[in-house]
Amino acid sequence: MVKLSVLDYAQIDELKDAQSALKESTDLAKVAEKLGFHRYWVAEHHNVPAFASSSPEMLMMHIADSTKKIRIGSGGVMIPHYSPYKVAENFRMLEAFHPNRIDLGIGNSLGTNLVNKALNETKERKLPYNQSIQDLYKYVTDTNDAEHRLNDITANPKVDTVPQMFQLTTSTRGAKNAAKNGLGLTFGLFPNASSDKLNVGKEAAEIYRSEFKASKAVERPIVMFSPFVVVADTDAEAKELQKALDVWLLGKNHFDEFKQFPSVETAKNYQFTQEDLKIVQANRSRMVVGDIDSAKVQLDHLVNQFQADEILIIPLMPKIENRIKALELLADSFSIK
Repeated sequence: MVKLSVLDYAQIDELKDAQSALKESTDLAKVAEKLGFHRYWVAEHHNVPAFASSSPEMLMMHIADSTKKIRIGSGGVMIPHYSPYKVAENFRMLEAFHPNRIDLGIGNSLGTNLVNKALNETKERKLPYNQSIQDLYKYVTDTNDAEHRLNDITANPKVDTVPQMFQLTTSTRGAKNAAKNGLGLTFGLFPNASSDKLNVGKEAAEIYRSEFKASKAVERPIVMFSPFVVVADTDAEAKELQKALDVWLLGKNHFDEFKQFPSVETAKNYQFTQEDLKIVQANRSRMVVGDIDSAKVQLDHLVNQFQADEILIIPLMPKIENRIKALELLADSFSIK
């Protein structure tokens, strides 16, 4: 049976603030746990006013403290910005407090030039992405062999358990790296709209399964895909909520057009250009939208395409009540409790 998980952006809805958004993320995690969701991941976003999740590790610790059994993870830590050693220390700390409940999802988004500069990315020497992943793996797992040599340094605290590790990708190249390094595969349908994204994802999953090498972080291949999901009691309600996501995904001025995540009312009053409408239409290939019966059919199709073990749901829709309702509908439809 396919497992359901959640990727949360800690969105700040209209008339709300960052503190409210972080509390709502914690509340949604508690709901997800109660409903039987397998994982609850939080994203990393910088300089996006409508998202409060800038430090996934800190938000993870709070959510893990507030829940009891659901796995808590990052979706993901953007490793090009950071020292693999320091990231390993953060996640070993999380694992020490919450053994066998922590996931380390790794991404490679560089963000905007402003973000890069602020994160000290003007430094001359940067590790290649795959080298960063390999170094992170060896620090997290204390691996010391011909392929992963430690440099007489340990990431503390030392703990007996190891976080599960995943590579977030949208390419076959990323899938090959995940397989080689013994990581889980999370294929994102959400980063950009593409007519052949499903074909690429299917090929990536096949390559990953055929080349996977078991590791201390992941013992068997795990294929997960991640779409935006807008589901409601009726198809008409879902399509209303979709309008807010349509506007948001225009992403103007590096997602700085809105200081909070737009409401349906804001979306209805938005003045679209002809180019905007083309982008909206293309972006809809990134979404699963409808009542629960329709959404289930769409998600089952994707599961079959990817031969997926898990679905990482992104319920990016306005109002916490709508996000909770979506999780309730999905949990009941997939009988995950």
